[in-house]
Amino acid sequence: MFYTLAINWSGVGVQVAQLILALSILVLLHEFGHYITARWFGCRVEKFYLFFDPWFSLFKKKVGDTEYGVGWLPLGGYVKISGMIDESMDKEQMKQPAKSYEFRSKPAWQRLIIMLAGIIMNVLVAFIIYAMILFVWGEQKRR
Repeated sequence: MFYTLAINWSGVGVQVAQLILALSILVLLHEFGHYITARWFGCRVEKFYLFFDPWFSLFKKKVGDTEYGVGWLPLGGYVKISGMIDESMDKEQMKQPAKSYEFRSKPAWQRLIIMLAGIIMNVLVAFIIYAMILFVWGEQKRR
């Protein structure tokens, strides 16, 4: 016996778009946590990207010292902070003395907060989402 999946193929495109939009919002909020704390502690943020941009970007704009953009590979996002060793492993930069605006010149507690800020933002967003779900669809209990 063969069973067919009950898939509404006419709505799949809309559902995929909704999934990408929802994940994009979560990624933006997560990366914003890193970004805002880095700026708060005086670090220079070189790039703020939604999605990855291995060879090219769909959109990019430089405002001040920061390049904001949207990459073409929808697998997350990133914030590039000056003085943080990234995937390029730029050893030459690390041989230079640390500048005051670099991540590596900050005290350990500030670096820890910058690194944890994305996770903390995820927890706050989850709490707000669940609170709104309960507010809209939750049951009211009388005492």
